[in-house]
Amino acid sequence: MKRLLLLFLFLGTLTLHAQQTYITEKDLPYYSNTTDKKDAYQNAQCRLDLYYPKGVKNYSTIIWFHGGGITGGSKEIPKALMDKGYAVIGVGYRLSPKVKAPVYIEDAAAAIAWAFQHISEYGGNPDLLFVSGHSAGGYLGMMVTLDKKYLSKYNIDANRIAGLIPFSGQAITHFTIRQERGIKETQPQIDEYAPLFFVRADAPPMLLITGDREMELFGRYEENAYLLRMMKLVGHKRTRLYELQGFDHGGMAQPAFPLLLKEVASLTKEITTAKKG
Repeated sequence: MKRLLLLFLFLGTLTLHAQQTYITEKDLPYYSNTTDKKDAYQNAQCRLDLYYPKGVKNYSTIIWFHGGGITGGSKEIPKALMDKGYAVIGVGYRLSPKVKAPVYIEDAAAAIAWAFQHISEYGGNPDLLFVSGHSAGGYLGMMVTLDKKYLSKYNIDANRIAGLIPFSGQAITHFTIRQERGIKETQPQIDEYAPLFFVRADAPPMLLITGDREMELFGRYEENAYLLRMMKLVGHKRTRLYELQGFDHGGMAQPAFPLLLKEVASLTKEITTAKKG
């Protein structure tokens, strides 16, 4: 009887999501009108797509940064995140070598700031913004969340981010930034462009996800393991790391999406319960 009840509840949840209507707003500029309109590349790249549930209030939003080594890729709304009751923001940003660091990090911060400033206009809750992305996208989210100066430009405390869930993000200085400086990919570096440089006890909850350490890009698992250790050492109590064994750098995204959704659901419940209390 208990199993049947659980089955009915599960099917009811699926039906609810299936009946929900979603709206997609495309190519919304996330820089303000005061931005230099003569910069054609910025105007083309610095836009986002917003996918959100129609007629719903106070929903959570996942801000998604695409991968591509900061040299390629384009904004996307991952299918694995659609029809789940959440809004998803797919962010476009400028790419190297047309621009160099920290321009693309500043773009990521501007997109997150836009979400804080505008998501309530579409029914979302600005207290329930989650930052995620794959590879270069994970790195950008990590930088904006951990180095508070990028969002402070918009008078936003990065600690307002409800959760950070990067997929195979680079914890040391990104290899493209090292290439911009003439440093080879296998030469590790930790400086102002490394999430590891900004470990702190008061950061938002972090769920780090990587592929198999033997199949990942360079030392991506080990970088995240080091970040986990250092976050613990500075007193951060909400950092975890999942290694998806058997999956390489590109393939780890699909099994990581359910972990992202589970984390968003858990933190959403925690935050909303605390607000009611």
